[in-house]
Amino acid sequence: MMTPTKIQLHKKAKTLDVQYGNQLFTLPAEFLRVHSPSAEVQGHGPGQAVLQHGKKHVAIDKIEAVGNYGLRIYFSDQHDSGIFTWSYLHELGQNQDAMMTTYEEALHKADLSREPDTQVVKLML
Repeated sequence: MMTPTKIQLHKKAKTLDVQYGNQLFTLPAEFLRVHSPSAEVQGHGPGQAVLQHGKKHVAIDKIEAVGNYGLRIYFSDQHDSGIFTWSYLHELGQNQDAMMTTYEEALHKADLSREPDTQVVKLML
């Protein structure tokens, strides 16, 4: 199991730095929130994930160690379920760009937005 050597919350920047040796990942709050390992986001089985939207401005209020294996992240939208294990945080860091691209494509296909309280309107010309 990979264990971080340093974790630092940057509340103003809305990011979480997770360092594994000389690998440093800066994970935005929105990215963490929409990829939460909670059942509310991932569902209870394959194909049951719930596409999160309107989370662009979500922040991290606090983080809390869970045993020796992960973090509980308390988000500003009151979401705090799901444990981000050290290995899942590492996976998020390594795949952040591809995962964010996939997320944005899924939002587009679903006519949803990263912005809160926004509806996507398609004009038929």
